[in-house]
Amino acid sequence: MSKLTHIDDQGRARMVDVSDKPATAREAVATGFVRMSPETLDLAVSGQGRKGDVRAVAELAGVMAAKQTSNLIPLCHPLALSKVAVEVAPADGGFAVTARVKTTGPTGVEMEALTAVSVACLTIYDMLKAAEKGMVIEAVRLREKTGGKSGDWTAD
Repeated sequence: MSKLTHIDDQGRARMVDVSDKPATAREAVATGFVRMSPETLDLAVSGQGRKGDVRAVAELAGVMAAKQTSNLIPLCHPLALSKVAVEVAPADGGFAVTARVKTTGPTGVEMEALTAVSVACLTIYDMLKAAEKGMVIEAVRLREKTGGKSGDWTAD
């Protein structure tokens, strides 16, 4: 295994020094899924839920979360994000959530994409929990990233 970049030679956690890294275009895509009953999905898609438009609120929550990632994840750098797009789409068995995040900078946006998806999924749960408490948030993962020293990567 390669050396962990957030651990120094004494084993202490540290923020990685990116001051000498060039600013490059970077992008990350993350996905997740909220599994629920067909009845709950129908309720959400119909817009008849008591809390309003589930998809719109979850998409907005995901965008807001991406912008707050460095406040939530202790060693993340605050980044000037140039794009955050979150899509919540009905799918077989629930809602599929996708976040695409872009920046031009010295470090990647994987954590911002993952945070956007996670909070969008949590928002879906929150908005629908009165209808179904047994929903399952699953499969939150990085799907692809581009740019930076390590180059491009795509999940299997």
